Amino acid sequence: MLDPRQADELQGDIDPAVRSELAHTTAGALVHQARAMDDPEVVERLVRLVEAEGLDVVAAMWADSPPDTLPGALWRLYVIREWVRRDPQTLAERYRMGVAAAPVHVVVAGVAEAPGPAELRQVVDAVLSGVYAGDLAVALERGAAFCRVLATGAAFDADHVEDRDAEAALRMTRGAGSLVRTAEELEQAAALWRSDRLD
Repeated sequence: MLDPRQADELQGDIDPAVRSELAHTTAGALVHQARAMDDPEVVERLVRLVEAEGLDVVAAMWADSPPDTLPGALWRLYVIREWVRRDPQTLAERYRMGVAAAPVHVVVAGVAEAPGPAELRQVVDAVLSGVYAGDLAVALERGAAFCRVLATGAAFDADHVEDRDAEAALRMTRGAGSLVRTAEELEQAAALWRSDRLD
């Protein structure tokens, strides 16, 4: 057993207020400094942040941030990019399934009509580039539209496999719901950015 003095010396988790301050400071610094520098190489490095630093490092900074904050919005975009990077074939197929049912979102997302894995990767990279070198609200809306098309495709995919694998269909349906929620969160973040309230 530890005595009280030893117990006090053990380091615990970071204080939530400190974690929140760290998240906001890092997200704000990355976005504002990259936008001020207007350097394509810096933007490219930031787009590939997860590849360079690892998803765990980025998660430690931003994953606990609420969706209506800059670090929360960035976290969602990086997770989408990493998902596409890890499973581009499945997501390209789901995107193709969602295209017919979500034409407006397809246009906003900016994806070719029949994207393959490479095109899907290019789109999520372009969305993240827009965060650092374009209109951040538009980048967030493009990310939201991308999620909505994928959600539609996931729902269709769930319908196709339901007879063969009800459990997999249920997972896909839940995943589609999560994508819609992420889309709504990104849309809200875009509106907050436009009104200068996304911190």
